[in-house]
Amino acid sequence: MNNKEFNELDKIGEDKLWDRYIEQKEMLIRDYFVVKYAPLVKYVAGKVSMGMPQNIEFDDLVSYGVFGLIDAISKFDPGRGIKFKTYAMTRIRGAIFDELRSIDWIPRSIRQKAKQIEQAITELENRLGRTVEDDEIAKDLGISKDEFQTLLNKLSGTSMLSLNDIWYLGDENDELSILETLEAPPNMNPDVLIEKEEIRDFIIDAIKKLPDKEKKVIVLYYYEDLTLKEIGEVLEVTESRVSQLHTKAIMRLRGRLGRIKSNIIG
Repeated sequence: MNNKEFNELDKIGEDKLWDRYIEQKEMLIRDYFVVKYAPLVKYVAGKVSMGMPQNIEFDDLVSYGVFGLIDAISKFDPGRGIKFKTYAMTRIRGAIFDELRSIDWIPRSIRQKAKQIEQAITELENRLGRTVEDDEIAKDLGISKDEFQTLLNKLSGTSMLSLNDIWYLGDENDELSILETLEAPPNMNPDVLIEKEEIRDFIIDAIKKLPDKEKKVIVLYYYEDLTLKEIGEVLEVTESRVSQLHTKAIMRLRGRLGRIKSNIIG
């Protein structure tokens, strides 16, 4: 698409272009939306890349994300009451994460350790009825507290996927990310909306019960869009410490939300 074509379409207005695209599926309009929202792909890829191993290239994440953007454009329905940017971010993230999973970039040993820690946290908190501390988790795992901190650093990249995972509430049109449950479109199917409201309440409650610093990391990273470095400045801790706090928060939430997901969805 050249600049002249882009500028001409830009004058029409996005709402009218969506109507035209949905009715006629013009490739020129699709290309317009791809160009217009290309910066969104780079933004999402940048967020995902934080904490990833060095062998994960930013440009590769962008390439994966473009497929998600194209998918979002082809499936977007303005009538559902969701802003395209919100919908596209979910699709872009999903495409990136799907590709990362398909190439199995997380070593099996690291994956097993992550599952072991998540299980230990879940079982301890269920048994004790409260949030558990690092030394309690380390003791349960049979390692020192320092070894536990080192392990959290190794696991930091793996946890970036978690809150962007897709939950399926029915058919393809009723899919959403955990984060998306915090915004309930008014035009959604009433039965699905009630289900979504229940999930949202559980998620909010689970986040509220996190230790204070872990809760702040989740809020600042996912809802305020701060980088790990910026969060470190707010909390007056190192970026490495923020990464550790994020990883622990995700593991607590995954354990709690996993049970919720089983009870509500499956």
